[in-house]
Amino acid sequence: MAIKDTFNEINITPLTDIFLVLLIIMMVIAPLLDQQGLNLAIPEIGAPPDDKKEFKVINIEILETGDINIEGKKVDKGSLVYTLQDLSKEKKDGLIIQADANAIHRDVVFVMDTARTAGIENVSIMQRNQGEG
Repeated sequence: MAIKDTFNEINITPLTDIFLVLLIIMMVIAPLLDQQGLNLAIPEIGAPPDDKKEFKVINIEILETGDINIEGKKVDKGSLVYTLQDLSKEKKDGLIIQADANAIHRDVVFVMDTARTAGIENVSIMQRNQGEG
């Protein structure tokens, strides 16, 4: 009877191969992960400014039904970009979106995308109170 030699060493070659493959995959995928997010301007805490400047902003309401009102008038979604372009010439300080609490997220994103297409850079969002309107 022959005595079997005991296995005293671990072969790490397959493990090294796996790590090298994973490293190459990560090096290829890492540059693709750069995603553009929203640029959010966080307000600074401090004393309110002394000047009582009157801001000229466009007010948009998004109702629970999906209807869009600009300055109290209902606007068709197809003509929204043209309406915003015309209004932004007079009201250059930006846009305030007031959305109902039960409004569909898709409608809010649609208005934000349309505002960006119309060239409006400053967009604020707030929840519309139930008693308004």
